[in-house]
Amino acid sequence: MKHLGRIGLAVSMALFGLAVACQTKPGGEPTPDPTPNPPGSGGGVTYQTTPVPFRQPANFPSPLYNLDSNPLTAEGIALGKSLFYDNHLSVDTTVNCGFCHQQFAGFAHSDHSLSHGVKDRIGTRNVPSLQNMAWYREFFWDGSVTSLDELPMSPIARREEMDLPFADALNRVRKSAKYPPMFKAAFGSDTITTARFLKAISQFVLTLVSADSRYDKYVRKEAGGDLTTDELAGLSLFQQNCASCHATDLFTDRSYRNNGLPISAINDQGRYTITLQESDRLKFRVPSLRNVERTFPYMHDGRFLTLEQVMKHYAGGGVTDSPTLDPLLKQNGKLGIALTTTQQAQLIAFLKTLTDNTFLTNRAFAPN
Repeated sequence: MKHLGRIGLAVSMALFGLAVACQTKPGGEPTPDPTPNPPGSGGGVTYQTTPVPFRQPANFPSPLYNLDSNPLTAEGIALGKSLFYDNHLSVDTTVNCGFCHQQFAGFAHSDHSLSHGVKDRIGTRNVPSLQNMAWYREFFWDGSVTSLDELPMSPIARREEMDLPFADALNRVRKSAKYPPMFKAAFGSDTITTARFLKAISQFVLTLVSADSRYDKYVRKEAGGDLTTDELAGLSLFQQNCASCHATDLFTDRSYRNNGLPISAINDQGRYTITLQESDRLKFRVPSLRNVERTFPYMHDGRFLTLEQVMKHYAGGGVTDSPTLDPLLKQNGKLGIALTTTQQAQLIAFLKTLTDNTFLTNRAFAPN
């Protein structure tokens, strides 16, 4: 029996060693345990994550997020994705981040003009899309959050959205049998902290890079990048009339501007509520136009359902004058942008070339 016991022990140790060895990926660097064993203490299992390269499209500027502070790993991304789609992060377990940020809508929310949360509560602003977030330092329509890692805390706690105090959300995750092993795989420890929780969600969000539209293939001279005559005419019109605000291939200059929308019943004062500077009244962040065909409704309050309505605002007398109106919309004493009906249609044709079907249908971004 002793002989059989020794054989069983030897087999167990061999299998354990094989399992640990299989966690090592060629060229990968281990993520150290936050509290590593000191030399001579007997050591322990070394957890090794699987590095995932960040996607940097050739036609994009450099990202603003500090990837060195939160390197992407397969384990961290999987953890972040699980948290992103977890209903337990809402007070009544009916809503998750993906409820409002729907992949088919460019991770915006096409079902409602304004954000729609637990218990059918309605917020005051349209849900912004989640795409290419590594290229931003400020978030939401008013720039009230200045760190991607801190971004989830607001919707989780906000009454009109998930309505769960962040500390309670963290405790729910700690009590779940599912998550400690996932945190250990991602961070080398099953201790669930605020920083690790938030960095995991950031890792998943950082993978949401949209850069495979027909326009992208056109500018990168890739197969499938052919544009029609009307689309090319629309591109030229866009460069002349829209690119000052919707700049670079991110299609936003990331600034805050007043685009002449009449004040609604909500009386949202925009960036002013953050800075209290009179010069910021009625200014909102310039949104990216990527996947704009899918990210309806439009504007900070979702007042326009179609791109045709957006064009009518700018070219059909919809721009309202005010002290903070963007100067680009008041040239030579005239409000708006002069565009014929044909030119409006050409602009829309171009905007539709920004639809990235690969991004909108990528199973890696969908719930498991």
